Amino acid sequence: MTTPHDGEPAKAALRDRFLTRRRDRSPAERATAAAAVATTLLRHLVRVRTLAAFVPDENEPGTGRLPAAFTQLGARVLLPVVPDSGRELGWAVDTGRLAPGRFGLLEPVGPRLGPTAVGAAEVVVVPAVAVDLAGTRLGRGGGYYDRALRHTRPGAVVVALVFDDELVERLPALPHDRPVTAVVTPDGGWQALPTGR
Repeated sequence: MTTPHDGEPAKAALRDRFLTRRRDRSPAERATAAAAVATTLLRHLVRVRTLAAFVPDENEPGTGRLPAAFTQLGARVLLPVVPDSGRELGWAVDTGRLAPGRFGLLEPVGPRLGPTAVGAAEVVVVPAVAVDLAGTRLGRGGGYYDRALRHTRPGAVVVALVFDDELVERLPALPHDRPVTAVVTPDGGWQALPTGR
């Protein structure tokens, strides 16, 4: 395991590399990936009653398909709300209506739930820039999801969405990083991950 002193710069360099690669993907590649990711998620989440997920931005896997595809599940879907200040995500029930929030990210309109609302979810679908085979998730660096995942219920499945080349053998891990238990990629589908770092 790396220390915070040497881990943060390594993570920042990797993050930049992966995000640059994402921006360079063609619209056709993004659309194909979104369809594959949505299909895989629907197949694996069919019995879920409460799901926490996110609204992918234009460069993330699932863009244009999620969270709308989740309506087919008949589940209660919670989506994150980035607060005006601080770094603790709130949540709101997805009603199908989204509006721009902080950082221009789309979020649900309607009553806001607190940070602990994610604890009701059996499955939490999270964004990632990359994931390694041990379940280490590389995010965008704000720590929002690491904080949010502290509130998940015991045994909740935490699944990250990445492109196929963003599932890597090893990433730097810091003590505050929260591991994921599964990953979904367009070609690889759903893959369970060991989380005992």
